[in-house]
Amino acid sequence: MNLHEIMNLDETYYMNTFGKRTPVAFTKGSGMYLYDTEGEAYCDFMAGIAVTALGHSHPDFVSALKKQIESVIHTSSLYYVENQAKLAQKIVENSAADRVFFANSGAEANEGAMKLAKIYHYKKGNPQKNEMITLTHSFHGRTLATVAATGQEKYQKPYRPLTPGFSHVPINDIEALRAAVNEHTAAIMLELIQGESGVHPADVDFVKEVRALCSKNDVLMIVDEIQTGMGRTGKLFAYEHYGIEPDIFTLAKALGNGVPIGALCAKQFAASAFSPGDHGTTFGGNPLATCAGLAVFDIFQKEKLVENAALIGSYFKEKLLGLQNETGRIKEVRGLGLMLGVELAEPKAKEVQKKLFDKHYLIGAVGDSILRLLPPLIVTENDIDLFITALKECLA
Repeated sequence: MNLHEIMNLDETYYMNTFGKRTPVAFTKGSGMYLYDTEGEAYCDFMAGIAVTALGHSHPDFVSALKKQIESVIHTSSLYYVENQAKLAQKIVENSAADRVFFANSGAEANEGAMKLAKIYHYKKGNPQKNEMITLTHSFHGRTLATVAATGQEKYQKPYRPLTPGFSHVPINDIEALRAAVNEHTAAIMLELIQGESGVHPADVDFVKEVRALCSKNDVLMIVDEIQTGMGRTGKLFAYEHYGIEPDIFTLAKALGNGVPIGALCAKQFAASAFSPGDHGTTFGGNPLATCAGLAVFDIFQKEKLVENAALIGSYFKEKLLGLQNETGRIKEVRGLGLMLGVELAEPKAKEVQKKLFDKHYLIGAVGDSILRLLPPLIVTENDIDLFITALKECLA
């Protein structure tokens, strides 16, 4: 089908939750590039919103999925699943977690984390500890509970009254957080880098204080690593940059490289609060999804992609800072590894995004002033150099 036909079908039959999308439809991908219905190539610096960490159609990933599809896709969790057990082991051996539960998305993983925090205190005989503190400008998902957890009015307004039990404090404001903690606080949940609202990292001192506050008050620390996890920041998990270990953390996005999967990961003392029947899923952790996760770990190791994210991320940031000094059109460059935000000096982010699209580069824009850059972890210095040249032309 051509683009016009696809757009007509979409506008006739699909619920209009995305508005007018960028006028392009992709039919195949390879490495850093996506190809549209006309065969035109676009260099992908958004990676499906931090999902396709391996780039597009990675041959080893494709081979692993083909082999699994020819074998078995789904059996349900009524039975043991080899890939599920192996992927849980892989995550535990490479993280602070002792136990893992698989869901289908980041929102589901976050729902699971909140349920685990509540039932943990309930089974300890403290049912009054049932409230959560999250950060303003955070994003935790689209379900009713994760919308309540999300600290952004625009996502909450149509769905009031919200799921009760959530309060929000500003990022990096430890005094506000201390004041918010009380005898009802079950958990503090935070992103270490707030991605959706413009790539805002939490300060190291703030995160260490959160960890200490949680430990002191029998409050569970939940880290939402949906976007920051799986190598995006130059370490396998973002909490490694902060010198702390969460009690619970969540994964999704890059864990499946495009195959839907989420993971709820916890230390044993917290995970043991779940007993048979307390939580469940039909599709979560099925043989295909967990095969994808295993392939991602395998390719990360073989190709040293986490190390590449750190190395090339540093190079990318350096080049962006150089562009800031050279052009005067960039106010700030933020982020870690290959999760970067470029705040412009003028409210022209959408305009720059459109100009880059015309040059066949795919990026994100947050609000009026922030460019959001999330290339696949396979990106090279040459890819960065070509992008910087294009961005410089657009800023001019």
